[in-house]
Amino acid sequence: MEDKIRNIELAAARIKKAVLDEEQIAIYGDSDMDGVASVTILEEAVCNLASLLKKKIPKIIIAFPDRDKEGYGLNERALAFLNKKKGNKKSLLITLDCGITNVKEVEEARKMGFEVIIVDHHKVLDEVPEADIIVDPKHPLDDCYFKEYANAGLTFKLVEEILGDQMSSYLRSTFIELVMLATIADMMAEEEENQKWIYEGLLNINKSQRPAILAFMEILGPMNSKREFVNRIISVFNTVKMKDHRVITYDFIRTNNFEEAKEKVKEFLQDAEDRQNEIRALTENLKEELKNDLSNVVFKGSRDYRADYLGAVASRLVGFLGKPVFLYAQKKDLSRGTVRVPKGIDAVKAMDSCKEVLMMYGGHAPAAGFTVKNENLEKFKDCLIKYFGK
Repeated sequence: MEDKIRNIELAAARIKKAVLDEEQIAIYGDSDMDGVASVTILEEAVCNLASLLKKKIPKIIIAFPDRDKEGYGLNERALAFLNKKKGNKKSLLITLDCGITNVKEVEEARKMGFEVIIVDHHKVLDEVPEADIIVDPKHPLDDCYFKEYANAGLTFKLVEEILGDQMSSYLRSTFIELVMLATIADMMAEEEENQKWIYEGLLNINKSQRPAILAFMEILGPMNSKREFVNRIISVFNTVKMKDHRVITYDFIRTNNFEEAKEKVKEFLQDAEDRQNEIRALTENLKEELKNDLSNVVFKGSRDYRADYLGAVASRLVGFLGKPVFLYAQKKDLSRGTVRVPKGIDAVKAMDSCKEVLMMYGGHAPAAGFTVKNENLEKFKDCLIKYFGK
């Protein structure tokens, strides 16, 4: 087994070249804790590299998917936004925590004139996007010894290649705290490097230099454990609000204004509490509705469901019912859903058996997502019943 992740040195060299040549760079990440952490780490590393090389900081376009309107990953609306921002300039597009299942979208991005680097940690499906460079430990050609990184951990390893021994201890510590938050948030295996990063991040979280983290400390006050403190931060980052393809938690984590950060923390904590109340209410309603359901899979959707709540609800239902849960928010023509399954079941493999009726799907074995046309909902349900009936 190899120590290094396939193509990570190649990706680092290409990003260095973009900084040296003062190319325009678009960074597109998922809108959850892992995606926001990944984008922040890479952007700050690029800016730091430009400073070290005494180069002008390149124009960096930042964007995230609006999960409620667009679902996960790279999509048509996001590409239109990126293309408009790009203008006629040569641009390098780097996707973080997404991209590995976006075959058509990557093809379209390249037609628009983007050179595409995918940095993703999700499971690779049968068809792989024709990106210029792919960094994904789960790629079938990758022989690295450990494959269960959060995407922020993967991005940190990438910036280690980019900055090398020029990464300051200060910059490293700020990156590690983000990697720690993302690894816990994404429930990645706490072993190998993940375990080391979580330990280091938790040990030093009270020494954070980020105003956003310091604001949490002041507003929340003393807590029973650092882990509890971290979980409160993560709950806030799960409350996704968007403005012009930017998730507001991204601007928050990067702020230098402590007073503004404190006001944001108060707002976020109230939003998170409201979110938890709605999640509890929906979970209890579904528990009551499904307690006598004898089917081998839960497949439920509604026009009233909010996509950003469904992962938390599905996780609770899996614990209660002990069977796979597929929940979806239904829109006019299509539905976007979240999947959670009991230990030992592969959600992506299950959906792979139904791929003919799906527009998009992907994720991890225990947690994944999908997009399906409404006209195919019943076909998808029948396919899942057949698959889990095996």
